[in-house]
Amino acid sequence: MLPHLATALTLARYLLGNAADAEDAVQDAYLQAIRYFDGYRGENARAWLLTIVRRVCYASSDRTRRLSAREDQSDRIEEIPAETDDPESGVLRGELQEVLTRAVQSLPDPFREVIVLREIQDLSYREISEVTGVPVGTVMSRLARARRRLQRVLEAQGMEG
Repeated sequence: MLPHLATALTLARYLLGNAADAEDAVQDAYLQAIRYFDGYRGENARAWLLTIVRRVCYASSDRTRRLSAREDQSDRIEEIPAETDDPESGVLRGELQEVLTRAVQSLPDPFREVIVLREIQDLSYREISEVTGVPVGTVMSRLARARRRLQRVLEAQGMEG
């Protein structure tokens, strides 16, 4: 399960809104995974772990009602490739990351999780279906709707394209 730690942390950060809560949730999820490892049947380990992380995150947000209106600078979308190494490009890239992060965080939970799992974590539709517990068709529909919403948010901020 350790190879999936970064993936688990990214999902938890987007679902909970900040790094500290995400780290706590992932720690709880790993403890549950260890405790219930005998229930693991050898299927997709990443999907199994992310299912646990997702459940822990939603349980945490239900208890604390902290899911909305929080943003942590460390939760920015990463891996936007650098075109040049000049300082101006670095600033613009950082601003773009902030805009994208806020746009993703503005999505309702079901849309945010499918965008994070597909576009950031690169899970297949089938894996997302396993993690979220919804049919593949629903995953595809949510993903299409999430992409449209993101496009509208970015267009409203002058980030057309």
